[in-house]
Amino acid sequence: MVRIMAKFKVIVSDPQTRKATVAELEGSRAQVLVGRSIGDIIDGSQLGLSGSKLRITGGCDKDGIPMRADVHGGAKKYVVLSGGVGFRPKREGERRRKLIRGRMITDETYQVNTVVFTGEEKPVEKPPPVKEPEAKPLPPREKVVEAQVKKTKPAKKPVKKVRKKK
Repeated sequence: MVRIMAKFKVIVSDPQTRKATVAELEGSRAQVLVGRSIGDIIDGSQLGLSGSKLRITGGCDKDGIPMRADVHGGAKKYVVLSGGVGFRPKREGERRRKLIRGRMITDETYQVNTVVFTGEEKPVEKPPPVKEPEAKPLPPREKVVEAQVKKTKPAKKPVKKVRKKK
């Protein structure tokens, strides 16, 4: 029995520098990722990035079939989707059965997307309070009514053409 060694392209995104780098893993270095799932945190030293941790955010196989975090396993499955990874609905409420892969990284996975993980989740920042414009006093009532009434000509009724019988 011939064992296929895994080969991955690992995309490492750094949100602080807003840059992404690509690393290719083969053989025993790639076997570290097999069996991991979307959302797992791995040590960057295994990929040649010492001193950093990486969170797996997604990926796809050689045919371009995306991985979804809400589907268990690593096999291809047909799933009814209403949006998110793998399907963009054209109309509101549209659902469709699409082929996707599960969350597990397997030998068939081609690309693995990761993000540099700093360790703490960022708290949701509250936006600064919106300053509402001050309300201007309304002009006297008579002037408002006169300004809104628009004088229009009465509409003419369409004239019916009568055909003469021959």
